[in-house]
Amino acid sequence: MQPFHLAFPVHDLAEARRFYGEVLGCPQGRSSDTWIDFDLYGHQIVAHLAPQAERVQARNPVDAHDVPVPHFGVVLGMRDWEALAGRLRAAGIQFVIEPYIRFKGQVGEQATMFFLDPSGNALEFKAFADLGQLFAK
Repeated sequence: MQPFHLAFPVHDLAEARRFYGEVLGCPQGRSSDTWIDFDLYGHQIVAHLAPQAERVQARNPVDAHDVPVPHFGVVLGMRDWEALAGRLRAAGIQFVIEPYIRFKGQVGEQATMFFLDPSGNALEFKAFADLGQLFAK
């Protein structure tokens, strides 16, 4: 699988460095005074300083929860997902949607959690007991 690249706005680079680097554990790559590259599980995400960026967010109902849109994240292995959930809880991160198993007993059953970074960008991390369910209908 090829790594994806995602650039997103942040209000404060120091906050982004702390959150993505220390809380999420993303190694930092190149940076300047207006952006920082991070390695998010092998994918390149770039926090761009944009203090004036509008943070409009919609919500869509999924499995009785209001899912924030837009959002981004990574599909992890179940052990990595559980470890991340524990690290986020220990860091005092407030969840938009607490870690839980979505679509339990159905096609596409998955572990999921949603939270916001300090700039209000929504992230979702998920895991499947059976990765073959990722695109199951």
